[in-house]
Amino acid sequence: MIQLLKLLEILTRSQVEFVLVGGAAAYAHGSTMMTQDIDVCGNLSKENVVRLATALAAFQPKHRISKAQPPFTIEQAKEETFKNIYLSTEIGQLDFLGSIKGIGNYDAVKQASENLSMGDFSFKILSISKLIEAKEAMGRPRDQETAAILRNILDEKK
Repeated sequence: MIQLLKLLEILTRSQVEFVLVGGAAAYAHGSTMMTQDIDVCGNLSKENVVRLATALAAFQPKHRISKAQPPFTIEQAKEETFKNIYLSTEIGQLDFLGSIKGIGNYDAVKQASENLSMGDFSFKILSISKLIEAKEAMGRPRDQETAAILRNILDEKK
């Protein structure tokens, strides 16, 4: 988890526009289920994707979905248009998603987020109620299990 926190800190300090979603967001909200990657919903504007590529350049980012795993470069960020970016880096895996099932695009996800502070940096995280909606919309067994855990956490807060 330490490397995952480092990845979030690097994105935040580089002013990459994103909202933490997925398993890491569930964990931050109190779920006991661990994750091996970071899922974020991000602004996929050219400017933001260039900030992402610049922030990660020192950590050898590669497209992990492609069998050849080509590097994710600043030049590519300037030239190509993306719907999602799935990366492997020296400090962890990052799924940079343009939208979240059950919630919508980056703007909708940002509207459904709240701030989370981690030491001396902070970032946006999908609210627990919207994260439950997203997990339920995904429909996979692990997502359903996480949604149930999050519902219990939310009920205990009431």
